[in-house]
Amino acid sequence: MKELDLLKKDWKKNSDSFQQISETEIYRMIHKKSSSIVKWILIISILEISFWTFSNLFINTDDVLRKINHPEIVVTLEYLTYLNYLVGLIFVFIFYKNYTTISTTVATKSLMSAILRTRKTVQYYVWYNLGMIVVTSILSFFIAFVYNPDMAFLREKLAVNGKAMFTTIGILILVILGFFGVFWCFYRLLYGTLLRRLYLNYKELKKIDF
Repeated sequence: MKELDLLKKDWKKNSDSFQQISETEIYRMIHKKSSSIVKWILIISILEISFWTFSNLFINTDDVLRKINHPEIVVTLEYLTYLNYLVGLIFVFIFYKNYTTISTTVATKSLMSAILRTRKTVQYYVWYNLGMIVVTSILSFFIAFVYNPDMAFLREKLAVNGKAMFTTIGILILVILGFFGVFWCFYRLLYGTLLRRLYLNYKELKKIDF
């Protein structure tokens, strides 16, 4: 009985060290998982940009742009495309910086801060892409309707029929919302899953730190 009491006293005396070891192991596990998640965010963003780049190589828009016969519109669309690629590459670079920061950080508070920063960056990236989908869809429909000679008959018909005009606008809005919804679901499934896991890691770190 005395030996058991002595063992209990010794366990109580060293309980802090056992807790410290446990927290260290938990931190290492969370650190590794967080680094892996951010690495996948980086990989997916690179694959996404690569996919759109190769897709544009196989989509021939020269004939459509030639029919429009408005060089200033063609130039504007080219600048918009270059801007979109530039912003995409900037986000990829930021994702890479976040990955290296999370992979090399050792302090709990620094890791928590990096996780929150990464989540915010991914959210900005997703909303930027969704915004560009809406803007690009509206521009494409507007340019095709106003400047494409093949749409002349439809323009004349809608000009004299107000009901048909409102119906067409309603259909276009539904199509744009459909595109938005599909990509929103895609981003929510892909990036949303990773961000939720990342936030769970943040909450676990918060338990350790406080």
